[in-house]
Amino acid sequence: MSLHDPIDPPAGAGRPRRKRTDEIVDAIKRMIVEHGLGPGDRLPQERELIAQFAASKGTVREALKALEVQGLISVRTGPGGGAFIERMSEGRAMSLLSNFLFAKNLSIANIYEMRKVLEPQLAASATPHIDEAGLKRLEAIIRIYDHEPADATERWNQRMAELDFHGVVAEYSDNPILAFTCRFLQRLLKELTIAQDIYVQPEPVSRASGIRHQRDLIAAMRKRDPAAAAAILAAHMSEAEKHMLGLQARLADRFLSEEAAPAPARKRRTA
Repeated sequence: MSLHDPIDPPAGAGRPRRKRTDEIVDAIKRMIVEHGLGPGDRLPQERELIAQFAASKGTVREALKALEVQGLISVRTGPGGGAFIERMSEGRAMSLLSNFLFAKNLSIANIYEMRKVLEPQLAASATPHIDEAGLKRLEAIIRIYDHEPADATERWNQRMAELDFHGVVAEYSDNPILAFTCRFLQRLLKELTIAQDIYVQPEPVSRASGIRHQRDLIAAMRKRDPAAAAAILAAHMSEAEKHMLGLQARLADRFLSEEAAPAPARKRRTA
């Protein structure tokens, strides 16, 4: 497909006709990929896109605006302006997904249902590729939370580091979709309100079993044993889910108890 090839013909019988703007958005995306355009490259000028797609100025501008909202391009005005390719950062992509899920009433159980399936596959896919430096990073992260926290700040940092451990594993996966999805689930746990409420609780957290699983994982990865790595992560995720749901239940019970407790009687004022 050249920069001046016409857009694909309309959908055939049996397929609903798509909105013209959406067709142009998809055509521009294909153009970007097929011509190897990268961040900083400019798309053809607006008048060229209008001629190429035989579309009105308003339709082309709507398509460019849609691409800009998606974070794929930026539109600059003035001399030297135009539509330029942007690099979609992982953080922005995750923010867009988080916004989509904002009103979906996500729960800890929802997230762990996914993690139990995906994290073992992630560990298996990372095992052939992780190097000694990566394994040392994992060992260093464990040292952040292998002891009781001194204060609330350290307690919070320890809980975040527990999730960061799995983020490092994801860096070595050869499956970018799997790695992104697992990192997104880890981010959701950092952002989910109920999870944050659990993380700030002052009660002691039993980490011995989880740390043992993580050290076993490091050993399996060092031996280049994907099957063992997957089995260890499956057990770890199952245990982590039970732990988090248990903490959630205790937090809910505490909240209900506080709600049910009678308010202290006020002393009667005397003259």
